[in-house]
Amino acid sequence: MLFTRSSRFDSNLPAEEIKKRLIGQHVKVHHIDFEIFEKDATIKIIPHAEQETNIKTLPITHVEFAGKGAKTQVNVVSKMRKIDKGGPMILLTFVFFMLAAALIMLLYFKDEGLPTSVLAIGGISLFVFIIFWFRLERGYFDYIRKIQSYVKQNSK
Repeated sequence: MLFTRSSRFDSNLPAEEIKKRLIGQHVKVHHIDFEIFEKDATIKIIPHAEQETNIKTLPITHVEFAGKGAKTQVNVVSKMRKIDKGGPMILLTFVFFMLAAALIMLLYFKDEGLPTSVLAIGGISLFVFIIFWFRLERGYFDYIRKIQSYVKQNSK
């Protein structure tokens, strides 16, 4: 999906050693604590945002291991929490319908040139999307990058 990010890298450590280094630890990213625990042979990194009063979009990260001879392949997959998906999906739907409206108007009024309303609707929707994506890069995707970096550091 659009908000899911995954990375894969090889480690010289065995999977059990990596698990020992990660399980029970806490990662602090932008003043939010993420707990690392094991469930069903998968390591999960879950945010503790119960005390958080600001609205934040936070990831849940799963770390899985696969043996590759003497090395261990580490798969890190981060996805948006179900509780956080609503706002971004509504905004993306809004932007999509605005762009679709601009396109329909452009096709319908093609003989009259490029109407100002098409430029306005298309420009506003693109402006909203650019701001939305910039905020995701500074927040949600930054959490993902820092968590993946933490896992990679502790896997070497």
